Amino acid sequence: MHPESPGHAPVEQAVTVHRPMPITPVQAAPLVPVQPGSIPAVASIVLPDGRVVTGYAIEPAKPEPVTAKPVVSRTAVNIALGGIGFGAVCGGLFLLTSFIAALAAFVHQLIILAAVIFGGWIAVQIFSASGSKGGSTVNIRKAVFKRNHFHG
Repeated sequence: MHPESPGHAPVEQAVTVHRPMPITPVQAAPLVPVQPGSIPAVASIVLPDGRVVTGYAIEPAKPEPVTAKPVVSRTAVNIALGGIGFGAVCGGLFLLTSFIAALAAFVHQLIILAAVIFGGWIAVQIFSASGSKGGSTVNIRKAVFKRNHFHG
């Protein structure tokens, strides 16, 4: 679009409208199976300026019946189910980690208990060694050592 000069007024032009008039009214024929070799019917229209337009008669396209859509979309249902499943898994994982922590504490306590019991058993063995181990006890009252030899 170019800007018009301010000194000139816009020029008005006459417009002619052509309305086509059909030669014969087109009637919808019932659908009949046609052999592949036949030619369909041709319709002609004469325009007001004298031109003739010919073409095949076309039946208006019938839209496909609308299928009933579900109230809730399938994608929304899948997302909701995924969220519920994720929540259930998270709760299960939380319980699993709590169980593992409790099991680790229990094993730790068992190791400490075993160390205390085993350490006590070793202590009893060490301190009871100073007592009698059985056999004969000999009391020496007079000991005579001659040339690094004991005579009792």
